[in-house]
Amino acid sequence: MIEVVILALALSMDAFAVSIGLGAKHINNPSYLAIKAGLYFGFFQGLMPLIGYLGGKEIFGRIETYAPWIAFFLLLFVGSKMIYESFSEGIEKDIVKITHKVMLVLAIATSIDALAAGFSLTLLDINSFVACAVIGVTTMFFSGMGVFVGAKSGTWLESKAELLGGIVLILIGVKLLST
Repeated sequence: MIEVVILALALSMDAFAVSIGLGAKHINNPSYLAIKAGLYFGFFQGLMPLIGYLGGKEIFGRIETYAPWIAFFLLLFVGSKMIYESFSEGIEKDIVKITHKVMLVLAIATSIDALAAGFSLTLLDINSFVACAVIGVTTMFFSGMGVFVGAKSGTWLESKAELLGGIVLILIGVKLLST
């Protein structure tokens, strides 16, 4: 279960980083924005790995021998993407008004990585529904807190969170190869 908690922390860093940016630039009502960010990001971050898990489970029997390598490369790709994005400006700087449509787009965009990471759940001896719930709740918490962090301190922590999440995902991929 520790792998799930670490995976949840790593996957939530993308939403946490976006939430920091949102909080730093839209501080009129941080409590409302924190709830909104937590619900949107938490829901989609919990749903996408479940979709990835179910898709991976479907094809797992056909590729069982290569599954650890596929999971490794997916996590390497997602982690590398997060590391790369940590060095570029976030999209939230261009957002003027936080509508439900904007939050939906941001939530889906930040959780696409979790879809790929969900495949790695097929390799762990865990209940996938519990794992996805842990990922969703963790992301909900970090997204909500990210808005407050951004409102108080600005965006200096934004890229560091994304960088850390990317590194952890790559390390999880390496660990899957050794099991």
